[in-house]
Amino acid sequence: MSTVCVSDDDLVLRARRGDPAAFGELVDRHRGAVYRAALAALGSPADAEDAAQDAFLLAYRRLHSFRGEASFKTWLLTITWHQSINRRRSLTSVLRRLVVPKTEDEAEAAMAGLASSAPSPEQAAARDQLRRGIREAIRALSPKLRDALLLAQAGDYSYEEIGAVLHVPVGTIKWRVSEARRVIRKRLRERGHGDV
Repeated sequence: MSTVCVSDDDLVLRARRGDPAAFGELVDRHRGAVYRAALAALGSPADAEDAAQDAFLLAYRRLHSFRGEASFKTWLLTITWHQSINRRRSLTSVLRRLVVPKTEDEAEAAMAGLASSAPSPEQAAARDQLRRGIREAIRALSPKLRDALLLAQAGDYSYEEIGAVLHVPVGTIKWRVSEARRVIRKRLRERGHGDV
């Protein structure tokens, strides 16, 4: 039976009844959104893939607890976000124990896994300095501002979905994202990055 015109709610019912293809369709429909949420929280494509797989597995195990109060996608993104945040905490803890960098820049490079490929040394230095400034400004945000911003910047999530994931009203999410951007721009200007 085709699942192209079947709603998420119908697929959830079919999956609960033991239809593995129904849950597979849910995975196919939401794979991109789940990956982008995990990537926003973790910053690493490999870690985001692992977190996304963990989130789908956990969602499958908890499918019986889905009550339909929010959309399936929102419920799944909530699971993904929490899995990713827990993974970020454990990865940060492991990295701090294993990697003892000599400088903060080396710590950034180790944690972010960033590679530089600029056409000139001056451009590379300016770009790296700006990236470092942005990462530092994001890291300096309160967790509430940082999480709202990362989810908003991740891709195709509505403010309503972000609000449901973080359990706060939509107006609060809009304010947090706006405030996070304002604070980051201010910090970058203070560090000499001009009009950002």
